[in-house]
Amino acid sequence: MKIFIDTAKIDEIQEAFSWGIIDGVTTNPSLIKSALDELKNKGEKIDIETYIKNILEIAKGFPVSLEVIGSNFEEMYKEAKILYEKFNKISNNVVIKIPINPSLGEKGNYDGLKTIYKLSKDGIPVNVTLIMKVEQAILASKAGAKYVSPFAGRIDDYLRNKIKWNDFKKEDYYPENGIKFKEEVINDEGILSGVDLVRKIVDVFNKYNFETEIIAASIRNSRQVRELAQTGVHIATVPFYVLSEMLVHNKTAEGMRKFVQDVVPEYRNVFYK
Repeated sequence: MKIFIDTAKIDEIQEAFSWGIIDGVTTNPSLIKSALDELKNKGEKIDIETYIKNILEIAKGFPVSLEVIGSNFEEMYKEAKILYEKFNKISNNVVIKIPINPSLGEKGNYDGLKTIYKLSKDGIPVNVTLIMKVEQAILASKAGAKYVSPFAGRIDDYLRNKIKWNDFKKEDYYPENGIKFKEEVINDEGILSGVDLVRKIVDVFNKYNFETEIIAASIRNSRQVRELAQTGVHIATVPFYVLSEMLVHNKTAEGMRKFVQDVVPEYRNVFYK
């Protein structure tokens, strides 16, 4: 499984790449705004285009997803071309994020599919975002998407909210096989959790040999990363705090304390004589 980092903070991207485990970066307008606001609050001055260029340079050789802001075909296609033509020449690693359904209401809007199809025909790689059901992932792949991004954490939030379970934190674990409420497992048209959604998309894509890669997104904790890896998903895009959490276990820390205590002076002298 490839690991992308889901952030727009330069320091987090640099640090994660220094570990040698990162295969790409996903951003969105909200993440970029948050990163820039943090710098501005520290008194630093940087324009957004320079900031994006810095991210692309750090991630040279690895895909970086940049998102459009429009909600119809004309806007999204125009914005995608601007992003790609302006920034891909930096490190040749830009991927354009397009929402599967840009409708602001419940009504279906096909402009996302039209944009995906047109961009893929232009040779521009597309990461289709806001995937919440298997059917959406199928349509995105058929339209030519290079990546589809099911939002595991947001599905878990949605299932909690269906039963008015509001007393939870964003990073809390949600069981991959769902939870029972009044003798019935909470589900969204048969989807039991965010991990279950990803698993079902992986199953369909494998059956039909779809070339589109699946990016498990909206990841909230390290256990969810492990369960997503067990689905066979191609990629997990992981926030920095979850990457850090993946390294931590109390028995590892206990072992390190024991190792340090047991080092005899003679052995230490091998290194520091």
